[in-house]
Amino acid sequence: MKSALHRNRKKDSQDKKDSPKEVKQILNEQIETGLGQFKRPRTGLFISSFAAGLEIGFSILFMGVIFTLFSDVHDANTLKMYLSLGYPIGFIFVIIGRSELFTEHTALALLPVLNRLVGIRELFVLWGLIYLGNLIGGYFFSFLISEIGPSVGFIETKAFYHLAHEMVDYDWNIILLSAILAGWMMGLLGWLVTSSQETISRIVVIILVTFIIGLTGLHHCIVGSIEVFCGLITSPDITVMDYLKFQFWATVGNIIGGVFFVSILKYSHVRLK
Repeated sequence: MKSALHRNRKKDSQDKKDSPKEVKQILNEQIETGLGQFKRPRTGLFISSFAAGLEIGFSILFMGVIFTLFSDVHDANTLKMYLSLGYPIGFIFVIIGRSELFTEHTALALLPVLNRLVGIRELFVLWGLIYLGNLIGGYFFSFLISEIGPSVGFIETKAFYHLAHEMVDYDWNIILLSAILAGWMMGLLGWLVTSSQETISRIVVIILVTFIIGLTGLHHCIVGSIEVFCGLITSPDITVMDYLKFQFWATVGNIIGGVFFVSILKYSHVRLK
């Protein structure tokens, strides 16, 4: 009898584990996670953000290697597909490794503010700290791979120009709209990762969402910063103004996409349900 009871409890536990989370549970977990970031020491938060800026750079490293290997073999569309396969790797390192990525926190950190647990000032401080850490980590990684890649031979210099040009060759309004979509998708990614029960499920979700961002060429202010900065320091055809235009409008767009289309809509939907 005890054995049967144990099996039933184990089955109930497994069923609960396999079943999807309720939307209110997801929101509460996100609020709790976001609130936890406000309580962290700022030094630890900055170091984690710096690490995320480094780790996300492996997406650019992998794409640079793919470009070097296949740019002379395949047509532009096939090459773009291959490059997109390299895009998710850095996101897997960052999200599964629990480093702090700015485009996750544009949506996540706003939820405790909407719930009146922290103020706007604290939100801007948190955003600024994570954003700065991500950028500095990205700059460090950019200098590293732009020096090592061509010297060792696993990345050609023209790969950096190609990736940068794909980001900056647009008017500001196109970059803004593209970044809104990217910020929207990154906010949804955070929501979906929270709803997933298993690590493998989270990895699959990360790959699917970030692959789409890479394939469509949407503008992500942290990954794109590394792409454009690598182009800036290796090619005279990418200018400081190119970088600043990209970085400003991509950041604004990512914030709008994450804040409005995810945080505010999801929060309102659950609270009014």
